[in-house]
Amino acid sequence: MELVKQNFQSKLIKSLLVIILGSIALTISAKIKIPFYPVPMTMQTFVVLFLGLVFGYKIGLLTVGLYLLEGIVGLPVFSNSPERGVGIVYFTGPTMGYLIGFLSACYLASFIKVNDNFFKILIKLTLAVSTIYIFGILWLGTLIGWDKPIFNLGVAPFLLAETFKILLLSLLVKKLIKLKKFI
Repeated sequence: MELVKQNFQSKLIKSLLVIILGSIALTISAKIKIPFYPVPMTMQTFVVLFLGLVFGYKIGLLTVGLYLLEGIVGLPVFSNSPERGVGIVYFTGPTMGYLIGFLSACYLASFIKVNDNFFKILIKLTLAVSTIYIFGILWLGTLIGWDKPIFNLGVAPFLLAETFKILLLSLLVKKLIKLKKFI
């Protein structure tokens, strides 16, 4: 019985450490801007998908959830914070839909299997990342008005960067999924 308790405690501590480190990785990925066309690229969506792939949906969702909670309570974890605000005010701004979409993308990415072929992986990752943009434009349109060119403002500038990240992750996915056994 004592061994079971120790195993549980060990697994819990390991999971909490992974969640905290994942949240830090997501924060770092939000802060580093890579010159890209037509807008600078962050690696946030790459890390969100990575979290789902490597940690599975439970740990992945808890990690993304912690990241969102950190931002909501005022820690400057989001891409343009503190420059454009912090906390709930920033969270409920134009990017809220995208941030919420991180949860669905992480969840969907967790269903990619090591035996999926490249094309299947590419499709699954594209669907997963698409949910970020679906939530994003739904919120953006509600916030700024549907009479604005929502797709041109909230999706089009990011398509080239997302294509790059999805292709990169698709090439790495078989190696990344194998990391699950160490977690």
